[in-house]
Amino acid sequence: MDFWVFEIKFFDAWIAIGVMTVVFLLANVLRRKVGIIRKSLLPTAVLAGLIMLILKALGLYDWLNLDRNEVNTFFEALTYHALALGVIALTLKSTKKEKARNRQIEIFNSGLITVNTYLLQGIIGAGVTLLLATTFMKNLFPASGLLLPLGYGQGTGQAVNFGHMYEVKHGFFGGTSFGLTIATVGFLIACLVGVGHIVLMRRRGKIKEVEKNEFVTTEIVASPNEVPVTEAIDRMTIQIVLMLLVYFLTFLFMFGIEQLPLGKFGEESVKPLIWGFNFLIGSLLAALLKIVFRGLKKINLMTRDYPNNYLLNRISGFCFDIMIVAGTSAIEMSVLKELILPLVIICFVGAVLTYFYVRKLSYTLFPDYQDEAFLSLFGMLTGTTSTGMILLREVDPRFETPAANNLIYQAFYAIALGFPLFLLLGIAPKGTKHTFISLLVLVAMFIVFNILLFRRQLFGKKRKA
Repeated sequence: MDFWVFEIKFFDAWIAIGVMTVVFLLANVLRRKVGIIRKSLLPTAVLAGLIMLILKALGLYDWLNLDRNEVNTFFEALTYHALALGVIALTLKSTKKEKARNRQIEIFNSGLITVNTYLLQGIIGAGVTLLLATTFMKNLFPASGLLLPLGYGQGTGQAVNFGHMYEVKHGFFGGTSFGLTIATVGFLIACLVGVGHIVLMRRRGKIKEVEKNEFVTTEIVASPNEVPVTEAIDRMTIQIVLMLLVYFLTFLFMFGIEQLPLGKFGEESVKPLIWGFNFLIGSLLAALLKIVFRGLKKINLMTRDYPNNYLLNRISGFCFDIMIVAGTSAIEMSVLKELILPLVIICFVGAVLTYFYVRKLSYTLFPDYQDEAFLSLFGMLTGTTSTGMILLREVDPRFETPAANNLIYQAFYAIALGFPLFLLLGIAPKGTKHTFISLLVLVAMFIVFNILLFRRQLFGKKRKA
């Protein structure tokens, strides 16, 4: 609940937002004008966050007479809430279901690849930090490596949620910055390795060069049944009101759970996890609101389509950009001095194995669009969905392959299948023994889900015989 109750002077918060805004605009200019940065496909938000880190190291907060801890906490809170609001906006969008059986299989497989990569990253992270904590780094928090799938696979928002929880509830000093650093490194890996893969495949003749004028996309701004421009309320206002309604209900749900007498396990594990799952609870409530809307339309109590996909896309993009730049800005490098070794090891090993694992699965399961599937999934599993889309546009600018839709629709399967992993995130930090048991569960899940992923290759021929 720490990100709902924190103190910072309004003036200081406004100054921090102003600086972040100026830096964001500067980053956008550099992204457009500097060739090497533009070719790296590094998102503007990540570049802005890195510039903020440099300015902070040069003494920016001292020049502006800002309290370093208060501003860091403010940026962490921005990251926390921006994640939830961005996810709620995406969930409120109306989507068309893919009905073809083969497409459903491909989407399901994409979801399985996502979960399996989370598990792989969790195994790498927990295995490395558990080994270090039981050998020559006795003071290392054993479960700290479990922040790898959150930073790489989930991005800045979840890195803040659980890094902060590990720091405040379980005594992992520097946990928030540890998680945020992994997320920032993940973005760099996604862009640099993704671009490197594209360059390599082009040299081998497997990916053709795309002309810049081919990057043309069209979006439907409004459907015929939506609120007209002449209505007394603006469309943008409606979207924001719906998002805030869902987030208010999310807060009421979490606050209600906080008041329940759940015993020792509930106090130590369930309640912190509930506050960390603000984005997931918000997503479920947004989906429930869409069901209510559909019911009201069936009985003719509601005649308009209030959610606007175009505006919700813009709002979610804004929220995720704020999440990334604020989260990166909140990293406190001074607390990471003793954590450099585990950070370097898990980030490097995680990047290498994620690359080869995702590439192997993409090339095997999506033979008709191998590189498109790989780049979109790899970008998402080291950065965010937006990063995956950025890489995908380099090889499929018009989104003619199913890779883009796979990335969007796989989320439901990923959440459903990956939920046990999130439960382990609340159990593992209780001690070395709990971390070891969690690691064994991750390995077991990884084996089972890989068997499920390769079900056709393993059992298909036997059925024919």
